[in-house]
Amino acid sequence: MFKFPKVLFTLVLMTTFGVQAADDAPSTDDVPKIGHVATAAEIAAWNIDVRPDGTGLPEGSGTVGDGEPLYEDLCASCHGDFGEGSGRYPVLAGGHDTLTNDRPEKTVGSYWPYASTLWDYINRAMPFGDAQSLSPDDVYALTAYILYLNDLMDDDGALDQDSLPAFKMPNEVNFFGPDPRPDFKPIKKRRGPCMKDCKSEVEILSRAAPLEVTPDSGTDEF
Repeated sequence: MFKFPKVLFTLVLMTTFGVQAADDAPSTDDVPKIGHVATAAEIAAWNIDVRPDGTGLPEGSGTVGDGEPLYEDLCASCHGDFGEGSGRYPVLAGGHDTLTNDRPEKTVGSYWPYASTLWDYINRAMPFGDAQSLSPDDVYALTAYILYLNDLMDDDGALDQDSLPAFKMPNEVNFFGPDPRPDFKPIKKRRGPCMKDCKSEVEILSRAAPLEVTPDSGTDEF
């Protein structure tokens, strides 16, 4: 005979606390907002890429003479006094006419396609350990000096946002976008694997060459 009042009392408690919980719940105005619309300044801080045609280059200028002390202070310890590389850090100069060799030497002078993207790389990633610390003028000067080390610019040369995109690199002609062959089709549009009338024999034209870049134990030499 006492079960019904206990059930009724329990329902009253549940209803009361349920209403109280709903009343205490924060409104949507009090919920923390995560993130915000990017400001113009935030976008500008990330939007620093420079394209092959020079799009994105900031105003500024620099000369070979300006770049020499910067290179000596910030770059030579890794890349060598004359761009020859130090230890296992990349070689920046030389390597002309080596791209068809078994071991081509890919440097700024022999391989790099666009001077504007050289500016972009220096601006983004150099100097090592202190990236994006250089001013636009410093980057123009370093770009000019590295081109000078590759015999691509005179010792009195200068670069700015107008002249840099017009600078032609020796290997630019070997870089291209869409395949120019009229009968070329992207892989995804080609037919599937051969299922009939396939070649009976396959000729191996070349094999991967061993790089042998891992040093012996206890030595840093190749």
